[in-house]
This record gives sequence, structure tokens and C-alpha cells, in this order.
Amino acid sequence: MGGFFGTIAKEECINDLFYGTDYNSHMGTKRGGMATYSDAGGFRRSIHNLESDYFRSKFEDELDKFTGNAGIGVISDTDPQPIVINSHLGRFAIVTVARIANLAELEQEMLDSNMHFAELSSGKTNQTELIALLIIQGKTFREGIENVYAKVKGSCSMLILTENGIIAARDKWGRTPVVLGKKNGAHAVASESCSFPNLDYEIEKYLGPGEIVRILPDSVEQIRPADEEMQICSFLWVYYGFPTSGYEGRNVEQVRFRSGYMMGSKDTSEADFVCGIPDSGIGQGLGYAEGKGIPYHRAITKYTPTWPRSFTPSNQERRSLVAKMKLIPNRAMLEGKKIIFCDDSIVRGTQLKDNVKVLYDYGAKEVHMRIGCPPLVYGCPFLGFSASKTDMELITRRIIKEFEGDENKNLDKYSDPSTPEYKRMVDRIAEMFGMTSLKFNTIETLIEAIGLPKCKVCTHCFDGSSHF
Repeated sequence: MGGFFGTIAKEECINDLFYGTDYNSHMGTKRGGMATYSDAGGFRRSIHNLESDYFRSKFEDELDKFTGNAGIGVISDTDPQPIVINSHLGRFAIVTVARIANLAELEQEMLDSNMHFAELSSGKTNQTELIALLIIQGKTFREGIENVYAKVKGSCSMLILTENGIIAARDKWGRTPVVLGKKNGAHAVASESCSFPNLDYEIEKYLGPGEIVRILPDSVEQIRPADEEMQICSFLWVYYGFPTSGYEGRNVEQVRFRSGYMMGSKDTSEADFVCGIPDSGIGQGLGYAEGKGIPYHRAITKYTPTWPRSFTPSNQERRSLVAKMKLIPNRAMLEGKKIIFCDDSIVRGTQLKDNVKVLYDYGAKEVHMRIGCPPLVYGCPFLGFSASKTDMELITRRIIKEFEGDENKNLDKYSDPSTPEYKRMVDRIAEMFGMTSLKFNTIETLIEAIGLPKCKVCTHCFDGSSHF
């Protein structure tokens, strides 16, 4: 997926920019980049590959080359960025958090109009450059960004570093978040509000869907008002979001805790304690234990110094190995116990069988799995939240094909917890992985925990309800 950070101040901005961007590192692992602007030095840009190292270690040695009081940075799971452009709108640098489902179509449209692409990445068009080219088709930045909104199928939020401030624009449907922060003599804008506290920023506002603002050190000018309709991704609260981050004023950890509490209070299974699978299962597990009225124990611990998130390596074998290596079971806590394990989701299920087997091997008597979201039945066309290339990588679709002979048959029934098809699918997943029992959260419980109207939250991957 990815996350960005920008800041503009009355003084040099590089320290805030560097650490603020780094606080988005949990959103992606492929590439990182920063750009600054000063009247004397113009634009300074640097991009590094993060697949073998971390953002801080890649950029620390070159921070002194960045000058100026305004800058933008990005942690990306897509192409190298920022892109620097010279156009009739002036010179600017741009970073995006985007997924362009119709990229090939837009690319051909531009080539047919005698435009060209210079920032090829692995022989493919860089989608941030494509967005920049859509912007410069407008007579103003507002008109150009609205051109992006009109033409891109998927999602796109962006920061644009200009010679006169930073322009921030949130995706037209608000699928990804953009939050403004403020402190004395400076403003910041970020994907993740966890970027703010240690840099002394206070949240000023959450940009609305399609809203565009220009940010200066001591002011914020609205260029385009927010749209009323919103489809913010529910998976932000389930998995992506850092516990201290908030979206639309709803804190990630609170949502996970409430969701777990509601699930636990209804659970009649007998167990000795609850354990959350690190990291994103912990908040749910703590709530689950309190709701059920049994203890929370750490029977599995994440080895944090070196292991990144498991879904990010492009190689499936390596993803599975990372997922296994980063979680260390504790035999002393597992032996002879009936345990409820809380996790955020089951996507492919590739490493789950091995993980459950290890729990039994280390002495667990019963393994009950509780999942913080409903089964993922539909692939996401709006955000790049996994490395899945087709819907058939989803465990649910493989089971549906096993049952129906067609992975696309009766999807509405397999998405509905009240149907025999749903129960059969869940029982099959539990059987495949040797679980004592398996229960998924419902959309209703998740939405209640988030606290926003269902119409403003995208649950497409669970029920197929959203469209371009």
C-alpha cells in the first residue's frame, strides 16, 4: 500500500520530514523517497530501495543535502517516487498512495495523444508519473487533480510540493486517509497520525473525500471542498493501521479492542486464556479476553528487531518463511492449555497450517482461532493491500471452487454468515488447518466497532458491495 508525510515550517524541515516519513514504514517496504524545496537550492530528491533495509538506515547519511523549509516523503509499495516535474503549472514534486486499476488504458490514451513516459520502473510505467501527467492536463492544480479523480479507477491520494507550499489531496472516495497536523510555526500532513505525537504536532483536521488544500507554515487554504460520499477502507482498522493512528477520529487500537470485546462477550467456547497474534491481533485479543472474562497471556511473541511484515516480499516462499520466523511460540505458556488465538485476517492461509501445527507441537491442547474481520471473499480493486495477483489466491475462493467447481459461484451466499454455504466454508478452513474451532467477525460487529455509518465504509473485500 504505502504512506506519505509532508511538512512546511518557518525553519528547516528535514528532521521532521525524515522522522515523520519513517513513521509510515509499516505501510510499505519496497521504496522510500523524500524531496525538499528551498528558494536557494530548488528541489532536492532522493529515492532508495527498502526491500533489503529500513528507511532510516538508507537516508540517515544524506540528510544534510536536503535544504529548505518544505518537503514531502513517502514509503511506497509501488514505484520509485517522488517524481519531479517542470510544467505550465510550475515546478513541483509529487508522491502518491494509489492503485490505478485502469493504468494500461490511461497509459495508451496518453501515448495516443503524443505524450511520453520517462520514469519507467522495471520496464513498466510509473503510476506516480502517470498521475502527474494527468494533473498537468489541467489549467490549475485543482482542475488537474479533479482530472485524476475523474479518470483513475481505483484510488489516489497525493502530496504535491510546489514552490509555494504543499498541496494535499485525498482520494475522491476517501478510501485512504489524509490527516493534517499543526504546531507552532509549522504544519504537517500524513497518511498516519502516529507520525505526529513525537514531533509535537496536534491533529488539526482529517481531510474529507476529494478535499484539496494548500498548506503553508501558518495557514491552510481549502482549494476544493470535501465530497459527502465516502468509502474509507475498513481494513485500515483491521490490519494496516498502527495502534496509535486514527482515521475519521476513530483510533485503531480502540476499534480493535471494541471489536474483540463484542466477539468475546458472545463466545461460549471453553478456554484457559486468550492470546493475540502479533501485531494486529493484540488489540482484538485484549478486548476478546475482557469481553469473555478470561485472562490474556502472551503465548506467542514477535521477534521485532529484524523481521518485516510477512505479506510484502514478492516471493511467496519467502513471505511464508518470514511469517514463520518472526513469531516465536512459548512452550511454557502453551503446554496443556485450551487457547483462543485472535488474528486480524486470513487471506491466503499459506502459513496458517504450519503455525497451528507448531502450537500443537508445543503442547497446546486446543487451538481456537478468532478472526477480527469477515472472510475475504472478494479481491480489492481499490487498494494494493496484498501481493495477491488474482482472487484465486484467496483461501475462500479456492474452497468455493472445491465445493462448486467454479470460484465465482454463489459468492453472495458464501459472504452471508446466516447461510449453510458460509458455515460449510468456515468449517472447511478449520478442518484444513486443524483448528479446534474457527469464528470470523461479522460486518455488523466491525462497523459498530468502527463507529461510522456502513454507507461510509468500504467492506468490498467481505461482501463485494463497492464499485468504481
